[in-house]
Amino acid sequence: MAFAASANSTPATPTQVEIGYLGRDYPEPLPVSLLEPVISDQGVQGARLGVNDNLATGRFLGQSYHLDEKMTPKDGDVVADAKALLQMTHLLLADLEPEDLLRVADLPEARDAIIVNVRTSDDELRGKDCRRNVFHVAPSWAMRADALAQYMAWKRWNTWLLLRGATKQDIYYANAMKRAAKKFGSTIAEERTIAFDPGNRRSETGHQQIQAQIPMLTQSPPPHDIVFAADTNDTFGEYLLWRTSVPKPVAGTHGLVAVAWHRSYEQYGGVQLQNRFLAMAKRQMTERDYMAWLAARVFGEAVTRAQNADIGGLRTYLLSKDFQVAGFKGQGMSFRSWDRQLRQPIILTGPRSLVSMSPQDGFLHQKHLTDTLGVDAPETACKLPG
Repeated sequence: MAFAASANSTPATPTQVEIGYLGRDYPEPLPVSLLEPVISDQGVQGARLGVNDNLATGRFLGQSYHLDEKMTPKDGDVVADAKALLQMTHLLLADLEPEDLLRVADLPEARDAIIVNVRTSDDELRGKDCRRNVFHVAPSWAMRADALAQYMAWKRWNTWLLLRGATKQDIYYANAMKRAAKKFGSTIAEERTIAFDPGNRRSETGHQQIQAQIPMLTQSPPPHDIVFAADTNDTFGEYLLWRTSVPKPVAGTHGLVAVAWHRSYEQYGGVQLQNRFLAMAKRQMTERDYMAWLAARVFGEAVTRAQNADIGGLRTYLLSKDFQVAGFKGQGMSFRSWDRQLRQPIILTGPRSLVSMSPQDGFLHQKHLTDTLGVDAPETACKLPG
């Protein structure tokens, strides 16, 4: 089991901190373009770099870190793998979809664990399905939508055409966009569900088929300033750019995107993290890599600062006003007490360059400006003891 270093720890007798990484071989959408490589190790590479960073600091403080990795096969038993990890440590990085995350969190063996979600943006996991033992470094759909809505308000692009796919996550993101529009004074002019099969897009005439189909799917829209896309499976969103029936910019899952991390990001020393990851993994850092790195650093920071030798002490410290973790975003980041969500600035970026960061100037909050992104305490549906 993982413990924080005690006051009597010395470099000669290092405290061993075990961190577990639990993922699963979920179906991943294939890249739209050959320019994007197929990546089979998202997340875990970021966790490895985070543990290496913990080691770099920990060796001066009498701490030693080790990452125990389990990747459940597509048809494997994620609960059995979770139980095996929980025998070694109660500090878990969970690279899991919502259903699997809840199954693991609800295990009796996980009752006293600290599980950090590094994958899913599902708002219900921060709301009615929240758990005392689950923390979130992945931004919620509400945070992503609010980050974009603030920028649209700043631009005065206040009328949106909302296009969404039919998956559960598409619906969740679309709902978050509708909530954000109402919150920041914008209007959804129309919402459309898009069912689109690009066919053989790499055939000689593939681009011609798409060029003809997208204008038909977006024809005769009401007046709008911007197209919002909720297409988490990459079925149509990439093809909206330059092809809609009315020439408008695109945002959401494609075009201008709201993310925790992006390969274009270089602010606040971010290029240094990008380069270190590239040297280790031989590829660029994805958002999921960053979130797993950040979660590993959350544990490293808590162990270093808490000076408490039990999991309960670490949990208390993570939710205290004293906890902050650095993430190359210009400010310390902390957890919201009401839903265990990490408050953080959100990057707004195009495919190759940073556009902005939210919260935007002028959006104020009585305590934390980053609490203008997502669900604030008075709005939360999360009901946790204490």
